[in-house]
Amino acid sequence: MAVTHKTMISFGLVAIPISMYTATRDNDIHFNQLHKEDNARIRYKKTCGHCGKELAPDDIVRGFEYDKGHYVVITDGEIEKIKTEKEKSIQILHFAQLNEISPVYYDKTYQAIPEPGGEKAFQLLHAALMDEQKIAIGKTVIGTRDTLMAIIPREDGMLISTMFYEDEIKEIPKTYNKAEINETELKMAKTLINAMDTPFDPSKYKDEYQEKLRKLIEDKIAGKEIVSAKKEEKGNVISLMDALKASIERAKNKPEDKTAEGVKENGPDTGGPDTGDTGTAERNNKKKAESKGEKTRAKERKRA
Repeated sequence: MAVTHKTMISFGLVAIPISMYTATRDNDIHFNQLHKEDNARIRYKKTCGHCGKELAPDDIVRGFEYDKGHYVVITDGEIEKIKTEKEKSIQILHFAQLNEISPVYYDKTYQAIPEPGGEKAFQLLHAALMDEQKIAIGKTVIGTRDTLMAIIPREDGMLISTMFYEDEIKEIPKTYNKAEINETELKMAKTLINAMDTPFDPSKYKDEYQEKLRKLIEDKIAGKEIVSAKKEEKGNVISLMDALKASIERAKNKPEDKTAEGVKENGPDTGGPDTGDTGTAERNNKKKAESKGEKTRAKERKRA
């Protein structure tokens, strides 16, 4: 796996050299644009707006338009010159609770690995964050911008997530028509949630639509006819209470499918980039699974 970025974590007067590796990958099927008449690839060429000449990468420089039609050229070397040594490392600004941060602020997630010589300091920071159940908030310059980051401990290491600034978050509508709910409806909703409560296991979730899309491509290549998806049967539920009751019955009758229903994007309930509650959620989930397993075995022994 290629290193995405090498930097230092500055923790007080302690400097921890690290490498950052991308924690996710793109598994999506990507299509190419083709000419409808002959199925040839569509190509885009970079040309000069003045002379019309096609340009190679070495012919292109970076410029900023400071006035209409007037540009100042900025080189990579000049950008590097204005960076201080402090800005080249991740400066820890303060520590916070993971659940204090809304998930809307998280962007890309990386795995942090200590470089040779930094293992002990890295492990010290990791152990301290785990014991205190804290995350670190820091900043560093990546490319041409000051990047806000969250350093998040896990049982098996540490993650670094880049973050958006407050002015980069669109204003979320704060008002909507809030319907009245009664105690019976709320109790039913809670019952449904508890009926579908199960430890999070990422291996159980697959991108089923991508699998269907891949089969579609394979069938087209093989010259097979593309068959329409079967229409799902519509239920006769006409009220919210009926819907809740039917959902609870379905959850009770199909316990093996509980993890596949009602699942939203992965990430901890408190917000965060695929982190869990700094290890606590993982331990709690394991205990839940063991407890449920004991109850199941006890029932089997009674039946025997």
